[in-house]
Formats: sequence, C-alpha cells, structure tokens
Amino acid sequence: MAMYEVTVRTSREPHSGSYCGVQVTLIGVQGESLPASLDPEHQHLTPGSACAVTVRVDQPLGPLVLVRLRLKARPGFPEQDWHCQAVEVSLGSETDQPAQLFPCNKWLQPADGDIELRNGQVCTVNSETLQVLKEHRAKELQTKQQHFRWCTFAEGVSSCVDFQSLKPLGPNLTYTRKSPGVDTFYLKGFTDRPWGSFEELQTLFAFNARDNITANFVRAHWSEDSFFGYQALNGCNPLELHQIRQAPPNLSVSTDMLRPFLPEGSSLEQEMERGTIFLLDYKVLDGVPANTVNGKQQYLAAPLCILHYSQQGELKPIAIQLQQTPGAQNPVFVPSDPDADWLLAKMWVKNADFQCHQLLTHFLNTHLLGEVYCTATLRQLPEVHPLHQLIMPHVWTTLQINIQARLSLLAPGGVFDKSMGVGLEGIPVLLRKGAEQLKYSALCVPEDLSDRGVRDLPINYYSQDVLRVWSALHRFVGTWVDLYYPTDGDVHQDTELQMWIQEVFTHGALGQSETGFPQAFRSKTELSKFVTMVIYSCSALHAAVNFSQADFNLWMPNTPFTMSCPPPQSKGSVSSREALLSILPPANSTCSVLTTLILLSKPALDFVPLGHYREAHFSSGAPQRLVEALQKELKVISGEIAERNTKLQLPYPYLSPESIENSVAI
Repeated sequence: MAMYEVTVRTSREPHSGSYCGVQVTLIGVQGESLPASLDPEHQHLTPGSACAVTVRVDQPLGPLVLVRLRLKARPGFPEQDWHCQAVEVSLGSETDQPAQLFPCNKWLQPADGDIELRNGQVCTVNSETLQVLKEHRAKELQTKQQHFRWCTFAEGVSSCVDFQSLKPLGPNLTYTRKSPGVDTFYLKGFTDRPWGSFEELQTLFAFNARDNITANFVRAHWSEDSFFGYQALNGCNPLELHQIRQAPPNLSVSTDMLRPFLPEGSSLEQEMERGTIFLLDYKVLDGVPANTVNGKQQYLAAPLCILHYSQQGELKPIAIQLQQTPGAQNPVFVPSDPDADWLLAKMWVKNADFQCHQLLTHFLNTHLLGEVYCTATLRQLPEVHPLHQLIMPHVWTTLQINIQARLSLLAPGGVFDKSMGVGLEGIPVLLRKGAEQLKYSALCVPEDLSDRGVRDLPINYYSQDVLRVWSALHRFVGTWVDLYYPTDGDVHQDTELQMWIQEVFTHGALGQSETGFPQAFRSKTELSKFVTMVIYSCSALHAAVNFSQADFNLWMPNTPFTMSCPPPQSKGSVSSREALLSILPPANSTCSVLTTLILLSKPALDFVPLGHYREAHFSSGAPQRLVEALQKELKVISGEIAERNTKLQLPYPYLSPESIENSVAI
C-alpha cells in the first residue's frame, strides 16, 4: 500500500474560504485513487488555511498527472464558493521526492462537479506526451464550448457571448470594481430645458470640473482652430484623421476658396503634394437614423473636414462640408465665415466624432472585439496553453462589462436611448457600417499610423507614445512566443491555436477576408503581431479612448452629444454664439451623459497596470524574467512621457504605461 500526503491550500484573500467540504482524488498514468475527504469537523477551508489529508492506494498510480477536487455542500451551512490556491502532493514521509504542486488559483463551486488540476506546466498540444493529459485538455475545451456559445448582438457586427445576465459567467469571470468614489452630486436634478447662456454652462462646469487641469484647458481653448486640430491627433478619438493627396470628389472645394488659409503663393494641390493636407471624413454616419431625445427629433451629419498642417506646427481646419453629397444646400464653411457659422460647423464635426468615438473606436474596436478574443480563448485554448496564459489577463473582464453594457447603457431607457444623437435604432446601423470598413491593419499601430500618414507629425504625441508602447509589447510577445514555439512549423502544427484564430476570424471579422484578419498562422511573426494587437487593443488603446472621455467632454460645447436642429443648409443660420445654445443638448441630457462619462473615465482603485500580472505562471522562471524586462521598459517610457508632458503643458496624460489598465475594465 502506498500513501500520499495531500495538502489543500485556500487563498488568503478575504472571503476566499468556504463552509463546504472537499473530496480529493489522485490520478496517475496507471490509475486513480478512491476519493479522500477532509475531516469536516476539524479541517476547515478558512482563508489562508492548509488542510492535510492522507490518500491510501492499493495499486501503484505511476507518475501523478492530475488531482481531482469536488466541493461538497455541508448540511445546515450556506453553500459558499471556495477560492483554492493549490494542492500539494508528496509520496509519504519516508521519500526524498519533492512535493508536486498542482496550482488552482480560482473559485470552485459545488455545482462545478469534478474539477481536475494539472501540475501547472504550460505547454502546447504538440508538446503533450501523455494520452491522459491530451484527453484532459480536449475535455476542458468540450465543456467550455458547450457553456460559452456565440450569439448575434447586431446583424453584420462581431459576435458576442450568448449570456443574458452575469450569472452564467460564474465567479472566475466576474469581478467587483473598487470604485474611486466618483462624485456626480452636482449633475443631478436637471430638467428638460435648453441652456440659457454659456454662463450657465460655465456654472455647471465649475461645480464638476474643479481641479481637472485638462478639462479646464479644454474649456479655455475649445473654440480655437489649432486646438480643434490638436484634438484630432491627441484627443479621445485619435484614429480618424488621415493624410490626403487629392481632394475627395464629393467635397466642393477649390484652390481659390482655400488659398487665404494656405501659405502665401501656395495652392491646395501643392500642399497635398507636400503632405500637409489632412481629412476627417465621417461618411460612416451617412444614412444612420438619428435619435429622439425628450420627445424631440435629433439630427446627425456626415461631415468632411479638411485640415492643414502649417509651417508654424499647427493643424487647423480650413474647410467643412456637413453632408456627403455636394449641392447648393450643403455649403462649405471656411474660417473666414462669421464666427458663429464657423463655430457651428466645427461643433457638427465634433458631434459626428463623438458618435464614431463612442460606438466604433471605443465600443467596437476594444469592447466587442475584446469579447471575441476572450470567448474564442475560452473555447479553443485550454488553460495550460501558453497563449491562454498570456491573453486572458488582458481580456477576461470584457465579458462582464459588455453584458452589463448591453443590459444598461445600450438598452431601452439607457443613456444612448435617452440622451445620445445615435440611439437604439441607429446603434446597430452604425456598428454594421463600422464593421464593414474595419481592417486588421487599422488595429496594428505601425501600419495604421503609416497608412493614415500621421506617424511623423511633430505634434502627434499619441503617435509618438503608442509606437513605443506597441514596440515594448511586441518585443515581450515575441520573446514569449519564442519560449513555446521554436520554429514556424510549431506554430503551424498547433491545432488548438489554428482553431482559435479561425474562430476569431469567423466571429470577429465575420469570415470576411477583405478585412485582412488572418485565418491561420503560418509563422511566429504572424502570431506575435496578432497577439500584440490583442493585448494593445484591450489595454493601451482602451486606456487612450476611454479614460480621456470626461476630460475632453466636461465642457459640453467642445463635443456635443446630440444636436437638436438639422445641419444648416446655408450660411448665416445663426447670428451669435448664444444662438448656438438652442441646438446643443438640453440640460438633463447633458448631465446624464456627463455622469456616464465621468464614471467610465475613472480607473478602479485596484486596477492592474499594463505589464503587471497577478497570475502565478508569471512569478517564476523565464516568464518572470520577460515580465520584469517589460516592466522596466514601460517604466522608462512612462518617465519620459511625464517629463515631456510637464514641459509641453498640454492635455495629454493617457498613454503613460503606469496609467494604462491591463484589460478592458470599464
């Protein structure tokens, strides 16, 4: 008879213990033991506890490969979840063999039934040598594929998980966010009424912005052309601007019209040849139905805006057309127009930018695609797979936050329904049109910046910073891939990996090859690039487009959330700045949106910074060394960004790696 000494460890976190009892079964290559139970009267699964049990076997088990746990409710006591840290197994007290560790580090429930733990060694399916372990990883995926199923959120848009509440996620994919205690007291109690003056808006701003340096900078400079251009590069939606070499055929501009706003002696054609002409084009909004707010019809535009990068190092708008089809009732506004006309045209552009930022840049590119990456990882990569270990810390939060968004923000009665220019009727239309124009290259920083021609603009601080963050992540991912894939052939032959990318292609890119999304990985280079994109999108990109929202929007005229009158069909439709107030969002709508943006813009008190991992696999050996190298590089980047921002005194704090959350957390 052989005896195994088993120690069951409970995590130290508060409330990680449970009144339940535990059965332990040892599984070796030659057989398995009978279940052994902890003594329920004397051994309790309290936080930080280590409970021992002896397992006796009549026949040799051979090398141990799995430990099976079953959590059993205790009669008369509440049925509580239990957070198991690990199980240690040693072969009696008379052997010199070291104890084997079987990590768990997750919540278990009685309803889970049998949970089998491996020894923690990460490997690909091709490195698996034992049949019992091959069967174990296949069984894990089969179980998860039955549980995590795909469904359609909107036709023509990437798929989402088929859960209608948080309950099916279970305790390991849900979290309680430690709120920083956001104060929205002074945004409550407003009614459906137009703003009476800019002084009223200033009063609202004073109570809610207070010490927000960036928001105060925005309020002071919001109407300046140079700051309009600055925000196109460094605001909360820095992904729309692109360089043009010829004017769009549907934009009614000419050299004579724009000559006053170009360098003396130059022309529009010459400036385009020099690479100083840029375009904001919101054609994706053309045909999207507008919302109704407070029972009043709202309006959308699909503007085109030409900007010029001057010899003085400023990017300024020089022409704005508010609709896609040129004509007599679709004038082109220019900076020499009356102040109110020009300001109104810019506000229409910012309104269009707000809709695209919220639903495409933010929700589609980070949240919805992040949910695809997460769901595909759960369904196709077992926990022991090295890419499961690498990717999940960055995507696991997307399921909860997206389900909550679908049940609240995007639901009837939510803030989009009640207060935004694009409401419930328009959301699926805009998302579908955004998905139709989505390209893989646009999600990869170096290609995106080069394709849009904005990479080398001296005032594009977003470009400068995100290139450094991307490069650091890419080096980290590349060396991680090297650990587990010695050759390109190892990548190609990893059937689990190939099923994963095929599922991402099918449910993220909807099987459309024109998106450029890979359908298979043929090399380590392709794999490293794609995984870098996943991590970047769910960390640095999300931080840039989410946490900046309140700063750039607290002064509502800078980015109107909805517009109450149609786009002007002629110049002179407004006589003064005060006349613009009747077009802007009403008071209750303004405060409802600002409340949401403030809540979304505050990182949790317990957020995990980019490059930091709490998972046990990253705490030793080669993975730990890679993480330490990444952290060191990100720390240098953070310091240099902070030093530059201090010198510039400009509103740009969002891509310092120390302030980037590791995942899509809100």
